[in-house]
This record gives sequence, C-alpha cells and structure tokens, in this order.
Amino acid sequence: MKSSIKLSALNLPVLYSLFTTFLLISASSLSGQSSKISQSSQKLPVAWEELTSSDFSLAVKQSEGVCIIPIGVIEKHGQHLPMGTDVFTSRYISLAAAAKEYAVVFPFYYAGQIFEAMHQPGTIAYSEELLYKILEETCAEISRNGIKKILLVNGHGGNVYFLQYFCQTMLAKERDFSVYLFSPSVDADTQKKIASMRKTTTGGHADEGESSTMLVVRPDLVKMERASIESGADQKRLQLPDAYSSIGWYSKYPNHYAGDAKDATGELGEIILNQRIKQLSEVIKTIKDDKAAMQLQREFWDKTSHSK
Repeated sequence: MKSSIKLSALNLPVLYSLFTTFLLISASSLSGQSSKISQSSQKLPVAWEELTSSDFSLAVKQSEGVCIIPIGVIEKHGQHLPMGTDVFTSRYISLAAAAKEYAVVFPFYYAGQIFEAMHQPGTIAYSEELLYKILEETCAEISRNGIKKILLVNGHGGNVYFLQYFCQTMLAKERDFSVYLFSPSVDADTQKKIASMRKTTTGGHADEGESSTMLVVRPDLVKMERASIESGADQKRLQLPDAYSSIGWYSKYPNHYAGDAKDATGELGEIILNQRIKQLSEVIKTIKDDKAAMQLQREFWDKTSHSK
C-alpha cells in the first residue's frame, strides 16, 4: 500500500501535465467549433426555403429588406429543353446575383401567363384572375415577413406585359412595400460578342441562345439530339402588319419552338448568363440604396386621398 501511494505521488506532476495538455487541446477544439458555428451563422443562405425560421430575421436584415421573385412558367421548349426552362434560368441568375449582393430569393414561381401554349402537353395555364391574385398575395406575404422591397425577375417572354401591368396596379391602393421589375439594358460590347458567337440570327424560344444557357443551368435536362426533330421556323400564316393579335404567336410557331438550337454551346450560355448576373447584382444594390420610391408612393397616395 505504501509503495502504491509513493508511486502515485511520484506521478502527480506527470498526470497534472497530461491533464493540463488535455484541457488545452479540448479548449482549442471547442474554440474552433465555436468559430465555425459563428462563421456558419454569418453566412446565410440566399434561398428562402433553405433558411431556418430563426435565421429569417437575420436574412431580412442582411438583405436590407430586398427579396427577389424569379418568375417563369411551365411550357414546352421545343423537344429538347425541360418545361421549367424559364424559371430554372431566372432562379439561377437570381441565386448567383444574390450571392454577390445579398438578397433573399423566393422559391420557384411558375404562375405566369402562358395561354398561347395550352395546345401543348404539360402546359400549366392558370386563369388571369388567379395569376394576378397569387402574385399580389405573394407580395403581401413577403411584406408581412418584414421585406419591403420586392424585385421581380422574369424568365418568360409571355410575362412581360403582365408584369408591367402588375407593377402599374401597385398604385391602385396604399401598400407598405415597393415592387420593382428587373429590366436589364443592352450592353453593346457583350451583345456584339454574343452575335459573333451565334450561328443563327433568328429565334427567341428554345433557340440557340436559350438552349446555350440551359447547357449551363441544367445540362442534365438538355436533350440536344432532339433539337432538330421539329421546325422552329416562322410559318408566316397571319399577315397583320402594325397590329397585335392573341393568336399571333401560334400562327408563327405552332410547335412552340422559335429558332434552331442545334449549334447551342455552354460557352455562349456562360456569356449570356454572366451579363445578366452582373446586371442583376447591380440592380439589387441600387434597390437597397433606394429611398425615393416609397417616399414618392406615399406622396402619391396622400395626394390621391385628398383628391377624392
């Protein structure tokens, strides 16, 4: 027994040294974990659906109250592109731009104007009343969650006039938020480069340009071997110069394919997308800095109420 006590006593300094080392290593490890947790909490996802509820208020603050709604439709894109092409692309651009200039990006939004493609399988064409109402209520819900600047990013040509009209109607009654529509200008140098790379000059739907962007956005869904199964040429079946008709698009492109996609390349797609991402990130910053829109809206509503 005495021998055992002496041995333990002799080892106390060694044991103390080992225990101290263990504590230092543990503290260092915990400090590293804490640092990682801290860094993780600072890097918030831009996608709304990826945020936790507890982090959402942090995202509202970090975004300075800006949310992007990427809008598309479900429609045929030739025989070679997925029906979700428009919203895949608009959301890709939105996520990339928001990663550069932080904003919250709303989940996939498919409720857009697409009556002209109702004859094609898979098209989802909601009524005009629902289209307006769901977008109006979506904006109201975004605002209720503390985000007061809503930026619409359109990926579908058939939505252009609807979204402009929607923005105009936001003045019809008083609201506590502002709606903006991303309306990118044409960069002459980039457009010149794009034109020099393109093999085709006509199109506009599932064509060389749009197919090139999808080769970047979702290459796994592109079936280029099907690009020439149907014609994407203008059929010129309706002669109405200087007049617009609802049947105009169908008269030209009954296959819901405009152009020729066979020469599409990912290289061209990168240039098209990068231009849009750069422009959108700059617009996000501009909207963050904007104080005038809401002030002018309040001024307008004040004058409107006094005129009644």
